[in-house]
Amino acid sequence: MTTPTVPSHAETPRTPGSTATTVTTVRSSTMQLMHEELARAQMSARLGEAHDQQRAVRYLRARRAARRAEEAAARARLALARSL
Repeated sequence: MTTPTVPSHAETPRTPGSTATTVTTVRSSTMQLMHEELARAQMSARLGEAHDQQRAVRYLRARRAARRAEEAAARARLALARSL
């Protein structure tokens, strides 16, 4: 049993305007665009994660500040009650 031979890329004619050159160029352009799109999607995901993290940090800071303000108000009320 013999296997059919398939011409390699080296045997494919590479004259300007040939179909093989055009197909290779289209494939290269398509792959480049796919890689760029993937990179954009990954960067967008990272930016989204960074914004979420910044929002969480701001929320925690606000909670801490509110807690400290409540504690200060309670101390002030206690000091006022003691002075009467």
